[in-house]
Amino acid sequence: MKALFIGGTGIISSAVSKLAIKNGVELFHLNRGKSHRKIEGVKTIIGDIRNIPETKNLLEEHEFDVVVDWIAFIKAHAKIDVKLFKNKTKQFVFISSASAYQKPIVKYPITEETPLNNPFWQYSRDKAECERYLMDQHKKIGFPATIVRPSHTYDETLIPTDWGYTVIDRMKKGKKIVIHGDGTSLWTLTHNSDFAEGFIGLLGNQDAIGEAFHITSDEVVTWNRINELMAKELGVELNCVHIPSDFIARYDKAMGPNLLGDKAYSVIFDNSKIKRFVPDFRAKIKFEDGIKEIIQFYENNPEWQIVNKEISATIDTIINAYES
Repeated sequence: MKALFIGGTGIISSAVSKLAIKNGVELFHLNRGKSHRKIEGVKTIIGDIRNIPETKNLLEEHEFDVVVDWIAFIKAHAKIDVKLFKNKTKQFVFISSASAYQKPIVKYPITEETPLNNPFWQYSRDKAECERYLMDQHKKIGFPATIVRPSHTYDETLIPTDWGYTVIDRMKKGKKIVIHGDGTSLWTLTHNSDFAEGFIGLLGNQDAIGEAFHITSDEVVTWNRINELMAKELGVELNCVHIPSDFIARYDKAMGPNLLGDKAYSVIFDNSKIKRFVPDFRAKIKFEDGIKEIIQFYENNPEWQIVNKEISATIDTIINAYES
C-alpha cells in the first residue's frame, strides 16, 4: 500500500504513521518538516497543502492507494482536498472530531448515527460542514471519502486538562485546581496507540468508503477520577474546587467553547461499527496506565514543564470569584 498523510506528525497521526510503517505501508508525509516528532521510514515531502500549485507540482508523479488529511479544519480545506486528490487516490480519509456530535447529548451511547449538531463550538461545526461537503462529493462524483472522528486521544505529551502543565504545577505546589461541574460526568480518553490499531484497519478498506467511524476506548472515567489519578502519580493530595462549566466559561473565553461544547457532557461511545470493520480492534490501555506515561514524561523533560502565569492567574480569578 502506498499512502500519503497530510501532516502526519501530530499526537494521533504519529502513532498511526509508526504502525503503518511497521505494517509495510510505503508512507509519505506532506508537511513543513518542522515537527519535533521524527518517524523512521517515512518519506517526507516538504510543502504546504494550502498552496495548490505547489502541491500539484510536488505530487505530479505520485498516485496513492490512500490519502489522509490530518489538518483540514474548514470547508475550504476540504475543497482543496477534492481538487487535488479526486483522481489521485483510491481512498481519502478525512479526520473529523467526535466533538461534532449533538450537544446536549439526547441519547446514549453515542453512535455514528448521532446527529452532528454542536451549537457551542465553531471548531466542531466546521468539522461537520467538512463532512457534509465530502459526503456530498462522494455521492455526486464518487469521491472516495471515509470519515474518522477521534475523541480525546492522547500520548505522553498531552495532559488531560486544557490548562496543560500549569495544572500539574499547581498540584505540585498544593494550590487549588478547578474541576468542572461536580466532577462525576463521564469521559473517554483513548491512547494514540490504541486509536492507531483501529484506524490502520480502515486504510485500503473499500467497504469503508462513504462511511463514518469514531474510534475510542470503551473505558469511561469521571473527571474526579482523572484528576485523582494525576495527583496520585505526582504523589500529592488533590486540592480541587468544583465549579459549574458555564461559570468557568464566563471567565475563560478561550476554554469556554471547548468546555461547553464537549467536556461538560458525559460521553459514552458505542464502538461496535469500527469493530465490525476491524474485528481485531480492542483498546487495551487504561487511563491509569496512560497517566503514568504522561507524568513520567514531564518529570523527565524539564523543557516541557512550561507554566503559563496568565492561565494560573485566570484559575485563581475563577476560584476567588466562585468562592466569594
